Amino acid sequence: MPPLPPLLRLLIWTQLAFNIGFYAVLPFLAEHLGTAIGMAGWLVGLVLGLRTFSQQGLFVVGGALVDRYGIRPVVLAGCALRIAGFAWLGWAERTWAVIGAVLLIGFAAALFSPAVESEVARQAVRWEEAGGGSRTRVLALFSVAGQAGAFVGPLLGALLLAVDFRAVCLAGAAVFVLVLAGHLRLLPQHIPGRKPTRPRGGPGTLARNRRFLALCLAYGVYLLAYNQLYLALPLEVERAVGSQAPLAWLFALSSALVVTAQLPVTRWAAARLDLRRSMAAGLLLVSAGFAAVAAARPAAWTGAAGLLPAAGLVVLLTLGQMLLVPAVRAWVPDLAEEGRPGLYTGALSSVSGLVVLAGSAATGSLLDAGLPAAVPWLVLAALPPAAVVLLPRHRSAPPEPPAPAANR
Repeated sequence: MPPLPPLLRLLIWTQLAFNIGFYAVLPFLAEHLGTAIGMAGWLVGLVLGLRTFSQQGLFVVGGALVDRYGIRPVVLAGCALRIAGFAWLGWAERTWAVIGAVLLIGFAAALFSPAVESEVARQAVRWEEAGGGSRTRVLALFSVAGQAGAFVGPLLGALLLAVDFRAVCLAGAAVFVLVLAGHLRLLPQHIPGRKPTRPRGGPGTLARNRRFLALCLAYGVYLLAYNQLYLALPLEVERAVGSQAPLAWLFALSSALVVTAQLPVTRWAAARLDLRRSMAAGLLLVSAGFAAVAAARPAAWTGAAGLLPAAGLVVLLTLGQMLLVPAVRAWVPDLAEEGRPGLYTGALSSVSGLVVLAGSAATGSLLDAGLPAAVPWLVLAALPPAAVVLLPRHRSAPPEPPAPAANR
C-alpha cells in the first residue's frame, strides 16, 4: 500500500493518543465505584451505561457540529472537556459528582470522535477511489492504532493505580493536554473537499433510512456486548482469583491481538467476505465468547484455570471486533446522505448508544440477581445472533482479490 497522506497519518496517530488517555482510566472505573465509593451493582451498571450513552448517544450532535463547523474546532473543544472530566472524576466521591464527571467525559468523545472517525472514513474512500488501496485496510490501520493505545493505556493505569485512582485520572487528563497542544499546531484549519453544511432535514432523513437504522441497531448489540469487558468481565475475574489485577493483562491481550492480527484478518476478510458477512461473522464470534464462559461457569474454576474462560471471551470478542468494526465503518459512507458524513457517523454511535443504555442497567441487575451461574452469560450469548438478523443486505462489488505479497 502506498504511503498515506499527512492528514490520514495525523488522524491515525490521534486515535492512538485518544485511547492511551481513555484506557488508562476506564478499565478501573467499575472497581473504584463499587469498592472505594460503595455503589451497588445496578448503579455501577447504570453509571457505565450513562458514560457510554453520553458518548455514543450524543455522537449525532457532535457529527452535526462537525458538518457545520469543520473538524478542528470540534476536536479541540472535545479535548478540553475530556481534560476537565478526568480531573473532576479524580475528586468525585458522591454519586451526583461521579455521574456529572462521566457525562462530561462521554460528551467530550461525542465531539472529537465523530470528527476524527468521519474524516478518516471520508479520506479512506477518497484514497480507494484514487487507487491507493481498499478503504477497509485504511480503517483497519485506524483500528490498530486505537488498540495500540488500548494496550498501553491499561498498563499505564495499572502502574498508577498503585498510587491511587486520582493519579490514574490525572494521567489520563495529561495525555489529553498533550493531544490538545499537538492539534492546535498540526490540525489544518480547512480540509480540501469538506465544506460546511447547514443542517437540513437530518433527523427525518435518518429516520427514513431503514437500512442505516438496521445497521445501527446491530452495531448497538455489539457495543453492549463489548461493554461487558467493563462490567461482567471484572466480576468474573474477581470471582476466579479474588482480585481484578489480571484485568490489565486481559486488556493488553486484546490490544496485542488487534495490533498484530488486524491487518491480516482484514486482508483475509476482504478477499472472501462482503461487509455484511464480515459483520455477521464478527457477531457470531462474540456470541461464542460468552457461550464459552457460560459452559465453564457451573464448574466454578478458580485460580489460573478460572481465568481461562475469561481469556477465551476476550480472544473471541476481539476476533469478532476485528471483523466487525472496519466493516461497519466502511459501510457508513455508502448509506450516508451526500455531504453529511459527520451526521451519519454520529448517528451510528447515537442509536447504538441507546441500545447500550437500555441494556447496561439490565445487565447489571442480571448479574446481581442470584440466578444460576451460567444464565447471565447465556443471555449475553443470545444477543449477537439476534443482531445478525437485523443486518441489512449489502449492495457491493465482489470481494477484492488478495493483495500481492510485495504489498503486504
